[in-house]
Amino acid sequence: MADVEHTIGLLLGTEDDWPRAYEALLRRVGAIKDDNGRTHDVRSERVTIEPFNLRDQPKHSLVIDRLAYWYYHPREWLKKISMMNDVYLLNSPFTFQSMEKHTAYCAMIRLGLKVPETVLVPYKNPLDNSRYAYTSARYNEPFDLDETAAQVGYPMFMKPYDGGAWVGVSKIRNADELHTAYDASGERLMHLQASVEGYDVFARSLTIGPETMVMKFRPELPMYDRYAVSHDFLTPETGDEVITISRLINAFFRWEFNSCESLIKGTEVYPIDYANACPDVAVTSLHYYFPWAMAALLRWTVFCVVTGRKPRLDMNTADYFAIGDRDDLSYAEKLAGYRRLADEYFEIEKYQDFCARHLSHVDEMVHDWVSSPEFRTLLDQTVRSTYPEHEQQRFLAHFGGLMDAWLRDNA
Repeated sequence: MADVEHTIGLLLGTEDDWPRAYEALLRRVGAIKDDNGRTHDVRSERVTIEPFNLRDQPKHSLVIDRLAYWYYHPREWLKKISMMNDVYLLNSPFTFQSMEKHTAYCAMIRLGLKVPETVLVPYKNPLDNSRYAYTSARYNEPFDLDETAAQVGYPMFMKPYDGGAWVGVSKIRNADELHTAYDASGERLMHLQASVEGYDVFARSLTIGPETMVMKFRPELPMYDRYAVSHDFLTPETGDEVITISRLINAFFRWEFNSCESLIKGTEVYPIDYANACPDVAVTSLHYYFPWAMAALLRWTVFCVVTGRKPRLDMNTADYFAIGDRDDLSYAEKLAGYRRLADEYFEIEKYQDFCARHLSHVDEMVHDWVSSPEFRTLLDQTVRSTYPEHEQQRFLAHFGGLMDAWLRDNA
């Protein structure tokens, strides 16, 4: 029997593919002996939603949250177990609630990132609040939507200040489209953000703990084909900048399982969307990159619980702003400073040493599992539950071929 047992909770919504993959791989990790000679056993369980006493002692050492960004009861449970019981959460529910996309833009603009010109406009329709009419009549300044849009410039995007999954996002090319989109926004609070026209690459970077995968993304294609299997689509310098921005954002906001979208035009990197604390990790989306995501998630969560990494509810924004506010530093020097802070937060050297000593078998283990009948059953069942019957054989061949390519490339 292990000296220490850890339970990792999976707080889930509708997904079943990656949780099954994670559970299967975690069972294969085996016991881990720490530097003090203690043996650690790590297991997982799916979290159920039920009443909870604020003085309850949770059994989890860590929880992977995929639900609380919209379901508030488990969000409050996460706040309780992190604040009162030091349960480790990969994404802080505190910052994700209070520092949604709008605040994320503000912080990164102050740090000097090349966020496109962005304006927040008032609600189109009155709020359902008895005090609104009085407040609006007395304090709301009338504004000219066309004049405001002119400050941003066409083409632009209108998108919710706190939204996700591309819901409510419209590309605006002229005044007619502007007014149509604004009229349709209703009680949603919206940004107007300048479009980066003529960009060369749309990159989506998925970061899990201190590991980042930068992928070429094609948002105009169906979800199953948006991630291109391409390994050298960025120069080493630009790729490293995208990684730095991704890890900076995650360390700054305490989001350790998050994706960042950036547009690359020439040598310029424009981060356009990076508050995605429930990033897409479905096997039918990531396909070729799915095994990497599972391996990274496995490594980071095991590292956190075995080493006793403590949750950081406090923020060190002042450390980042101290770099960002300096006029004597170039953009490259600021990025280097942010990278140092992010690496310190993620304990890069400690993590790499831990993985080398205790988890060096994970990549081979994941490869063996992806080539096993168990994974093919998971893929088959996922495809059949996702696509209509007349398309299933096509997608089984599509995703099966992509996984075969990953197996060959990572043999």
